[in-house]
Amino acid sequence: MTAAIHARPAARGTSSPASINTGGAGALRAAALHRPRRGEPQAEIPQGKRLGTIVFMASIHVLAVVALLPQFWSVPAVASFLVLYWVTACLGVTIGYHRLLSHRSFRVPQWLERFFATCGALSCQHGPIDWVGLHRHHHKFSDTEVDHHTSLRGFWWSHMGWMFEEIPAMAAVPRLTGDLAKDPYYRWLNNWFLVLQLPLAGLLFWIGTVSGAGGWALVLWGIPLRLVIVYHCTWLVNSATHCWGTTSHDSGDHSKNNPWVAALTFGEGWHNNHHAFPHSARHGFGRQIDLTWQHIRMMRRLGLATQVRLPAGARGGRG
Repeated sequence: MTAAIHARPAARGTSSPASINTGGAGALRAAALHRPRRGEPQAEIPQGKRLGTIVFMASIHVLAVVALLPQFWSVPAVASFLVLYWVTACLGVTIGYHRLLSHRSFRVPQWLERFFATCGALSCQHGPIDWVGLHRHHHKFSDTEVDHHTSLRGFWWSHMGWMFEEIPAMAAVPRLTGDLAKDPYYRWLNNWFLVLQLPLAGLLFWIGTVSGAGGWALVLWGIPLRLVIVYHCTWLVNSATHCWGTTSHDSGDHSKNNPWVAALTFGEGWHNNHHAFPHSARHGFGRQIDLTWQHIRMMRRLGLATQVRLPAGARGGRG
């Protein structure tokens, strides 16, 4: 079954991104989201830099450079990188965290939904509750001062700078993720997603050792190098697609359709389409290649994906 959806109106009553309101009503809506529900304690928002995140990101980038040293190159190492890039970036982030959990653009059985969420957790981009909560917050306030990775603060901020500082948007996560917080497995993943890298490292080291490719080679290519590439490709959707590309729809923000970002992110680069139709399972329209949609389309044919939501006029999901 496929549900038709329609383009949402410009989010702030404007007809062009140049006239987006960056405060006022948006700030009041954000303040309401950040307030705890009755009976809940007031969340304290830390101030300043996130030193743990800075150290982690610096370390993982250094290890990614080490992975590229000649002694660690091998066909099995490259294969481990490519397979895990697909598992974490496509199955995990774009299908699992984004189109399935954040926007509920389709439904799958619980066991499969949890599998996709686990693949997302292996991307080390927070657990599912925090990732989904921040993404839903972004859609509510896209490209305003309330948006935690707003493009109004420049490419660097929207790409990765926002992660190095404490952001008020974290206080809104509980109110935006009640559907996920009910699941004890998602609560566990949210707290322990970093630990998943340990059994993965053990598996890669074992495969590299028995295959003769080198245990550390597979670990370095399959974890730090893969994480860094997946990170930056994911972040390009926050940064590059709000700076460069074409605009097909009035989405009320600066989102653009960017083909080279779409090529790196399994179709996520058709970002203006996405912000115009945020609950659509398909982001690339016509000849725009959207590999994530092809995965969802295949699951629909197998009877695994149901309640697939598409824009009106694209019900057949062809292409």
